[in-house]
Amino acid sequence: MNTALLSGPVVALVSGGRDSVCLLDLAVRHAGPVTALHVNYGLREGADEDEALCRTLALRLGAAFEVVRAGSPEGNVQAWAREIRYREAAKREGLIATGHTATDQVETVLYRLAASPGRRALLGMREREGRVIRPLLGCTREQTAAYCRERGLQWREDPTNDSPVFARNRVRNELLPALRSLHPAADANVLRTLEILRDEAAVLDELVTAEPDLDRLAALPPALARLVLVEMAGAPIGARLGDILALSRAGTATLDLGGGLRAVVEYGQLRFDHGPAEPPGPTVLVVPGSVAYGDGRLVAEEAQDGAFDADALGAQLALRPWQAGDRMRLRTGTRTLQDLFTDHKVPRERRAHVPVVVAGDEIAWVPGVAAGERFLARPQTTRRVSLRWP
Repeated sequence: MNTALLSGPVVALVSGGRDSVCLLDLAVRHAGPVTALHVNYGLREGADEDEALCRTLALRLGAAFEVVRAGSPEGNVQAWAREIRYREAAKREGLIATGHTATDQVETVLYRLAASPGRRALLGMREREGRVIRPLLGCTREQTAAYCRERGLQWREDPTNDSPVFARNRVRNELLPALRSLHPAADANVLRTLEILRDEAAVLDELVTAEPDLDRLAALPPALARLVLVEMAGAPIGARLGDILALSRAGTATLDLGGGLRAVVEYGQLRFDHGPAEPPGPTVLVVPGSVAYGDGRLVAEEAQDGAFDADALGAQLALRPWQAGDRMRLRTGTRTLQDLFTDHKVPRERRAHVPVVVAGDEIAWVPGVAAGERFLARPQTTRRVSLRWP
């Protein structure tokens, strides 16, 4: 249990299960103030009993308690539930603590191994990602249960965890027992493999950027260059290294790699795409907080070194694709967003996928392009916000 992650205000996501009960107790003992946030999805019998247990537990431990009632589910139920949890937690001050354990980590890696090709899918969850912390990621589900028993803490079992309807449950109840029957150290071996893959990924990250220079790629040993291509594209295209390096460094050049995947070189920079895609729809970001947009998440966090004035941005930002006629007010004067895209060599195909962040009725920020003059922090600014995407 990494209690060092627990510092300052913490929002603990509490479902009533053993892991989240353990998490809340640890948070109250090592951090503060702590808010226990429970989402009542109302999807099964016993949901109100889960809420009651969480309320009683928070009162007993001295944590504030807040409950959110989710309403009707939309689309994939598990994804919908996860989005609500994190969205509601992001509206509140402090770190967002979840009860994910090493057991969850093993299940996640095995599920992704089956469902998602590529090395990145196997890197699992990290102890800290932005405001989200996972203090229990180093201990098993059995250990959190033992902790709760030792501390005299009650929890509730979710009967849907045994349902074969959900793929994650089949991993937990069918695949993992089968692997353990093959080797008693199956869980530990999966976690060790995860560590090795992360070490290797760190090396690749030194070589791979979002759009690496083609000449830089050509200077690498061929075997390493092929590995970088595979990592970038998420597809086994190493054999096309020579074809890709032959693309022109001037202007725009493309190479069809099959399956809809293309290598695109613009201004000497290499990227991969699957052809034109529909731009993301508009959405809203609560500050501080985060929201999915396009192929990333836009995150707003209060930070002493933040580049933006929190009061100027306000509590809510609008995100949308750029529109013809968009203009930004900079310190050097007003410029069209189209001209700024050209100045920063943003490829035409990507412009509709870059979020335009609007505060009130004025563009505050376009990632990688420009920030609105009125929203920048100054020496006298008392509350600062950092924005990042993806």
